[in-house]
Amino acid sequence: MKFATPRSDKCRKTSDVKTSVARRGIPCHASRVTRHNAAFTLAEVLAAMLFLAIVIPAAVEAMHLASLAGEVAARKGAATRVADRILNQSLVMTNWNNGTQSGTTTEGAQEFRWTLTSTAWAEDSGMQAVTAEVKFSAQGKDYSVKLNTLASLPGATTLNTTQ
Repeated sequence: MKFATPRSDKCRKTSDVKTSVARRGIPCHASRVTRHNAAFTLAEVLAAMLFLAIVIPAAVEAMHLASLAGEVAARKGAATRVADRILNQSLVMTNWNNGTQSGTTTEGAQEFRWTLTSTAWAEDSGMQAVTAEVKFSAQGKDYSVKLNTLASLPGATTLNTTQ
């Protein structure tokens, strides 16, 4: 297919489509495809690169923080279940007043370090505050969960302070 040149005003060197267009009174150059070369300027390219240099590290840091928050939340839930289990077992077995106890346990694929302590409760001398602390790590940082409860010493009487 040949296109008409500006010199051929009757479009004799074109295809049948061009010839039919020329017969209807439309000039040949009106149906010609024109191309404009478009490009970015150096300033536009540099501005885009500067924008990306600012946005990409900020987006990566935001994704890192979101990932850390999700991982800590999941492990904190598991650590809370471990602490609850340790407290319940120690109260049922009545070994919570044998001093500080510690150990490790696993839940799923994670390992948790726990410590069980009991201290005298200031409000009542016959009661002890029993605390289970579970420690875990997420992405290289250490976190902990503490659960507390009250337990009465065996054979101790509690004060009734109702007025």
